[in-house]
Amino acid sequence: MRAGDRVCAQPEAGGGSLSLLEVKNLHVTYGSGARAVPAVRGVDLSLEAGRKLGLAGESGCGKSTIALALLRLLPASARMTGEILLGGEDVLTMKWGRLRAVRWAGASIVFQGAMHSLNAVHRIGDQIAEPILLHQKATSAAAKQRVAELLHQVGLPAARADAYPHELSGGQRQRVMIAMSLACDPQLIVADEPTTALDVMIQAQILRLIEQLVAEQDISLLMISHDLAVLADTCDRLAVMYAGRIVEEGPARTVYGAAEHPYGQALSAAFPRIGDAASRRAPRGLPGDPPDPSALPGGCAFHPRCPVALDACAEVDQVLATAGVGHRAACVRVSAAAGAEQRL
Repeated sequence: MRAGDRVCAQPEAGGGSLSLLEVKNLHVTYGSGARAVPAVRGVDLSLEAGRKLGLAGESGCGKSTIALALLRLLPASARMTGEILLGGEDVLTMKWGRLRAVRWAGASIVFQGAMHSLNAVHRIGDQIAEPILLHQKATSAAAKQRVAELLHQVGLPAARADAYPHELSGGQRQRVMIAMSLACDPQLIVADEPTTALDVMIQAQILRLIEQLVAEQDISLLMISHDLAVLADTCDRLAVMYAGRIVEEGPARTVYGAAEHPYGQALSAAFPRIGDAASRRAPRGLPGDPPDPSALPGGCAFHPRCPVALDACAEVDQVLATAGVGHRAACVRVSAAAGAEQRL
């Protein structure tokens, strides 16, 4: 994908919403010199206030790297170029004092695996209160009251504020993480695989909770997952990522149900659909693994695994081309169809 291929969670016609988050030509490389590993390669994203954008792909495609890059949480070995505009300010050029404030009040992250994110030796109430005390300069009494309100919002009794993380179930710990992300009233929540470690019933509850909270509080949501079905059910638009690039984007239901890129089609087909006996009995997988970022194949990075690859796919990388209304895909067949339509 090239700079300018913007992935947008677009407002409804006539809505006139402004972009809260704009990622422009983002490159993230780990290491340097001969050992440099490109994890993100020229990604553009745009998310309007109050909208929900899903980012899908297999492990190793760069999704979590983008999540961490949004608030400069990557290790020192990572080099970032491009722009990450949050409310018009470039996160990559912010001074540390400003960045520290933005990390809670501007945007917050819900990580996967709450037990690894919570401090095992501190009560959860103290952990939720910490950003409130630091960033909102609240009194201890006000912070305690706010903690009780947040726990109520995520469906936990205020008395659980005295519990330690190990005293809570996996679903309850994930609710605590959501409460923490809401502590300073952020404009954007980045949810990185927030339900991966949970069973199906608790997963559904957490997804409904996130969806309800972002709607009630008019928060923008960037949700990251390998599960297209979850993203299609939760988000307005969906972007599919492979080998550090966006290969398809469009309305979430369209990308999930009628993907144009072979990779998007494979991800969608990998999950059985309720009511579809054929998909339940024989879900289709995708052989192989995403390529090693340090040894990417030439041309389209997906072509070694693509069941319909052409000779040209090994020679020329593809850019996003129109595949329908508000729908684009980086595939040679889509590009050819779009070119033919333009010539008519």
